[in-house]
Amino acid sequence: MPVVSPKIEPSLHLTIPPPTRMLPSNYAAFVLIVFCLILISTSIVALSNSDALKSSKARPKSSPSSLSMSTPSAAHDDVTLQLSKNEAKEHQGTHEMKILFDDMSSRDVIVCACPLDSSPPETPGYTTAKTKTVHFVRHGQGFHNLLADSYRSEGKTWTQYTTHPSNPYVKPEITDAPLTHKGRLQATSLQPLTSTLPIDLVVVSPQNRATHTALLAFSHLIPSTISSGKPLVPFLAYEGVREETGVHVCDMRRSITEAKKEFPYIDYSLIKSDLDPMFMTDRRETKEEIGGRIYDFLMWLKEREEQNVAVASHSGWLMTVFNGVVLSTEELLPWFQTGELRSVKLEWRVKN
Repeated sequence: MPVVSPKIEPSLHLTIPPPTRMLPSNYAAFVLIVFCLILISTSIVALSNSDALKSSKARPKSSPSSLSMSTPSAAHDDVTLQLSKNEAKEHQGTHEMKILFDDMSSRDVIVCACPLDSSPPETPGYTTAKTKTVHFVRHGQGFHNLLADSYRSEGKTWTQYTTHPSNPYVKPEITDAPLTHKGRLQATSLQPLTSTLPIDLVVVSPQNRATHTALLAFSHLIPSTISSGKPLVPFLAYEGVREETGVHVCDMRRSITEAKKEFPYIDYSLIKSDLDPMFMTDRRETKEEIGGRIYDFLMWLKEREEQNVAVASHSGWLMTVFNGVVLSTEELLPWFQTGELRSVKLEWRVKN
């Protein structure tokens, strides 16, 4: 967007009517008054130009969007998209994320990632042990996203990760937030792409919005008439791929008993607790904690026989995957938009 400088008002023009009668004794005083008025006029113009220059310098320069952020999600307008980019930068730049990345990148088994048509980062001293194709999907717009967007459009602000009533993410009515109508459309709009992908396994977060997104996006794997009562490939709920949790009730999952009633095609056998064992009312999950369960998930995935896997998860989880746990190429670092899918080559490498 071009920078538009503020309008500078034209210089002040002073029209001084000629005196009808000028006495020699008053002439010096008259000249002094005129001189002072000219100085005042000059100062006003200079001050106006100075303010304009400061305003121009203070305005941030526009910069091109990163490769994977070039097409905004249908769930957000430009203002919200920019806010999400800013939030992504905050996540990428946190000291906690750096500590996590330093830990993960020095382990005996590391994971590298890149788009399917490129090469992952080089890691001297490591040998590739296994490679898989993983299609990472962020859920479509949830009611918590819609509520936060509404707050922003009204100029409301809040402090993240607090239970203050001004925080939209602690409203009890958005507990385990489901998809909005727009969110369901976003998930459904992925079908032309997902129907062309070879998929052996679908892993879903047990939270409502991610599970529902997977079922809509990969609906071709669940024919309307199934004699066995099972989908064509496993749809596994995995606790470790759920959103960064704590404080925000939108990130607290409902009971598995309830979830099974709504999503009978999902296999919940890997989840041992009916009620949410991870949600904390008094604090947010740390990067070390979420990074640990992401790493455990990736090691679990490494041992699975399936070669082409889809994973339906959440923005905070996905941001931590590519910025804190996995050694990723630059294209994979930006924030996922709602309903976004990225096809990624994962390589598990073992220290020599």
